[in-house]
Amino acid sequence: MSDSTPAPTGRRARVRAPELIGKGGWLNTGGKQYSLADLRGRIVVLDFWTFCCINCLHVLDELRELEEKHRDTVVIIGVHSPKFVHEAEHQAVVDAVERYGVEHPVLDDPELATWKQYAVRAWPTLVVIDPEGYVVAQHAGEGHAHAIERLIDELEAEHAAKGTLRRGDGPYVAPEPEPTTLRFPGKALLLPSGNFLVSDTTRHQLVELAEDGESVVRRIGTGVRGLVDGPAGAAAFNEPQGLALLDDGSVVVADTVNHALRRLDLGSGEVTTLAGTGRQWMQGEPTSGPGRDVSLSSPWDVAWWNGKVWIAMAGVHQLWAYDPADGSVAVTAGTTNEGLVDGPGGEAWFAQPSGLAATDERLWVADSETSALRWVDREGAVHTAVGTGLFDFGHRDGAAGQALLQHPLGVTALPDGSVAVSDTYNHALRRYDPASGEVTTLATDLREPSDAVLAGDDIVVVESARHRLTRLRLPEEAVRVEAVAHRTQRAATEVAPGTLRLEVIFQAPSGQKLDTRYGPSTRLLVSSTPPGLLRAGEGAGTDLTRELELDPDVPEGVLHVSAMAASCDDDPANEYPACHVHQQDWGVPVRLTEAGADRLPLVLAGLDG
Repeated sequence: MSDSTPAPTGRRARVRAPELIGKGGWLNTGGKQYSLADLRGRIVVLDFWTFCCINCLHVLDELRELEEKHRDTVVIIGVHSPKFVHEAEHQAVVDAVERYGVEHPVLDDPELATWKQYAVRAWPTLVVIDPEGYVVAQHAGEGHAHAIERLIDELEAEHAAKGTLRRGDGPYVAPEPEPTTLRFPGKALLLPSGNFLVSDTTRHQLVELAEDGESVVRRIGTGVRGLVDGPAGAAAFNEPQGLALLDDGSVVVADTVNHALRRLDLGSGEVTTLAGTGRQWMQGEPTSGPGRDVSLSSPWDVAWWNGKVWIAMAGVHQLWAYDPADGSVAVTAGTTNEGLVDGPGGEAWFAQPSGLAATDERLWVADSETSALRWVDREGAVHTAVGTGLFDFGHRDGAAGQALLQHPLGVTALPDGSVAVSDTYNHALRRYDPASGEVTTLATDLREPSDAVLAGDDIVVVESARHRLTRLRLPEEAVRVEAVAHRTQRAATEVAPGTLRLEVIFQAPSGQKLDTRYGPSTRLLVSSTPPGLLRAGEGAGTDLTRELELDPDVPEGVLHVSAMAASCDDDPANEYPACHVHQQDWGVPVRLTEAGADRLPLVLAGLDG
């Protein structure tokens, strides 16, 4: 190594990377199958993700810049590791890779084989493999792109000096574009003219369709990712989703990956930004204030209710609201903790709310990760109509208390007071009737329905994975379906009853230190399903280790762990160092057995040193 070559920080443990195996095979490689030996000489970043997970989608966007900057030395490989049954379908993974603009190879691992080989515990998890095939880092959660880039710089220098770095084109092969009118549309809105406005999500546009739901009237947006205001032909969006009509005739757009609310003037086609800074909101930032000064996090849907634009803020598991009277935004419900907890807005928990529908008395919410239908009353309290939590889902009709959905993304208020649920991963349109408390199925054989709007006596469904609007007559009778129930298929961790030591392992990345300028820089929140699993140790605190007491009479359950750590660049000469937030939620299935472990380590961020 020459004197001019930067030395890597610390000596890394030499752990050979397990082979990449997945029954579904490889995507984005032109049909070629790869092994780690084929990638020797390149720095490999494995991204363990599943397409239902908003944190995983955030990481996809974090990696885009790194991927472009180091394209000749780094190969990013997505390892798709499903949570829901639908996500184990190969075609669904193919669709998701295109839907979210994934421009690197993806290994479809429906049986979690590679996930288990790498001892992954959470979505998303990033693993870095050096050019000689050794694991050198693992990070759970989002917010780690900066740390990985520092490590990549070190590895490039180290292996260039050793002669073990191989530069050149990577294995990514772009799929052929499909000539459909819409491409994975997200949401739709019936306009006063009788036309439909559709968020053409994957093409980063809004499309106005005629009353037939097929003929294109106009397109709004360039079709290239961006955050640009201006006339229809110059404006730019980034995976827009939700749409809501305001009293003045304009439309509010949830511009999801731009973390922004946009306004469309239907007359002129002019697009302006109402709220959001273009950056993703992170823990510790303001949650209220002038709209253009406050960051948002993956707004997925919007609805006009109670005099404000309510926002399904999927990225932080909350509901927010935008007040057009003064241009302000504020949190209205949710704590940022992921789960299903009812109660006053400030105490309720959501899990990736993705669909909204307003009636006079209720705001209905499709809470996708808990496979739940929720609602907010006019006093701001949150209630659950259907759904039990993060790990139970399926397709089962009947009384709401035992009915099951699978990752619904949309909800539509019907004239009789009931609601239609776009039950996305069940490929179905379901109905919940508050009067009877019953759940029924209205239609099946749809393909990933993500929204629906009423048009006269018909309901028009956004059939996202068939790239079209589908018009259905509202049926008078329910469709009979065979009941199916599922739980997330992840191996349970065997732990001993009694005292369990929980340790969230965090090491600040190279060149950084914990940010303690404003108090503790870490946070830990613990709960369980069922609640009786934990006799002691639940709740919030600042220490990343905690003694839990498990009830031996509860044989199995799930520990819900949420951790956050803040780090800043360690440069005394810099008065304003760059700071970063690392955060992750785990749902750890556990089974109590006398031979089980008495320690549960979870890695938030780790650099072997």
